[in-house]
Amino acid sequence: QVHLAESGGGLVQPGGSLRLSCVASESILSINAMGWYRQAPGKERELVASITKIGNTNYADSVKGRFTISRDKAKNTVYLQMTSLKPEGKAVYYCNAKVPMEWARYTEVWGQGTPVTISS
Repeated sequence: QVHLAESGGGLVQPGGSLRLSCVASESILSINAMGWYRQAPGKERELVASITKIGNTNYADSVKGRFTISRDKAKNTVYLQMTSLKPEGKAVYYCNAKVPMEWARYTEVWGQGTPVTISS
């Protein structure tokens, strides 16, 4: 099974920037799609950004123009570059992978999460 390891979370001031990394144990070209989700206390986990193996991206409306998802296929890594951070963005950020299985089905794999705190 694919394993994911996130890093890069921490404390940043409003308006600041942070880059999250997610390293997969296998080539990301073998994964249908990868994404970043976040979950704040008392709230449901929500999609922040995703990228497919062919490079198509998708963003939540709340982060469009501020966050960028990208990848380094040689390093089996997906990044989330976050700029103009807002206090409401404080959450645990999770990496997600949709891994292909037999008969054109897929399963979802999650990392352990990396916390991001935006505070002055």
